[in-house]
Amino acid sequence: MTTGNETELFEKEFAAYVEAERAVAVSSCTAALELALRGLGLPPGGKVLLPAVTFCGAAQAVLHAGLQPVLVDVDPRTAMADQATVSRAARACGCPHAMMVLHYAGAPAPVTALAEAAQLPLTQVIEDAAHALGTAVGDRPVGSLSRATCFSFYATKNLPIGDGGMVTTDDPELAEGIRRARLHGMSADAWRRDMPGGSWRYTVEGPGLKANMTDVQAAVGRAQLRHLDDWQRRRHELVRRYTAALESLPGIEPLDVPTPGRHACHLYAVRVTPEYGRSRDEMSELLAERGIGTSVHFIPLHHMPYFRDTATIPPGGLPGADALFPQLLSLPLHLQLADSAVDRVCDELARLAPKPHTPL
Repeated sequence: MTTGNETELFEKEFAAYVEAERAVAVSSCTAALELALRGLGLPPGGKVLLPAVTFCGAAQAVLHAGLQPVLVDVDPRTAMADQATVSRAARACGCPHAMMVLHYAGAPAPVTALAEAAQLPLTQVIEDAAHALGTAVGDRPVGSLSRATCFSFYATKNLPIGDGGMVTTDDPELAEGIRRARLHGMSADAWRRDMPGGSWRYTVEGPGLKANMTDVQAAVGRAQLRHLDDWQRRRHELVRRYTAALESLPGIEPLDVPTPGRHACHLYAVRVTPEYGRSRDEMSELLAERGIGTSVHFIPLHHMPYFRDTATIPPGGLPGADALFPQLLSLPLHLQLADSAVDRVCDELARLAPKPHTPL
């Protein structure tokens, strides 16, 4: 089945879950970001602020929408842009047209404060909530704070349908524009045209993509959504266990959370500082030899040739991202992770730390 009744029901249930008025299901979060940006009606080549530490797909979405990425530095303690780095990037590019705010690892980002630092209204802000289903900024769920919020249902995400995405918004015109654009810009999809009383007639009034969600994906998403609160509680349990075990281990520092709210606990990212005694890469390789997989989220965009050529980098570079990257590491975190597995990861981290030399 392609887009149909299950997709509509999933959209309604998802919107209710994040307290948004509307939701539009699409094929991926990357497609969601591109379609949301296109829906803002920005001029060709319009400048879009986005963090330097983010998934490459976010920058690709900006470029595919015909816009110009402007990289924003991050605070190494949080891995997220802050008011100072946003303000510096905004000044450097002259006058940004929009901004993409990332809730990194599921931590709440101060969306309103960042918009003010960029001197942009919230109507020109898109939230990248690929990590943030279950996040709240203060007491407001991510999904209803800005013009549009984009979620991911990739296999590793908190709602792991396998793939897919969602745009939530309180703007009816934006929602309808994305609804059309996800299927080539057509005014009516095949499901509506073939329904009793439907017509084969349709029109196209603007650009579009093939970026719809299928009913099979939506049915899986609806079933999973009923379990999400329990899954989120489990993620929080695992994070608390990690944090308690690592708080006495020098050189392994969990990231700070930049603003009050609820963390979605999508990733458990830490900094491996010089106090640990081994580099991030050395420690990651030693863990891999012991059967413990880790990852890095993410390689900064300006470390990749394509984005050095296509994105704007503020004068003075991106020192926060450069300082963070050699230290950043994501430890295992997923629903099938047992308490004993968390304990083993922490025990190995402690065991691998070089012992200080005792004087003779």
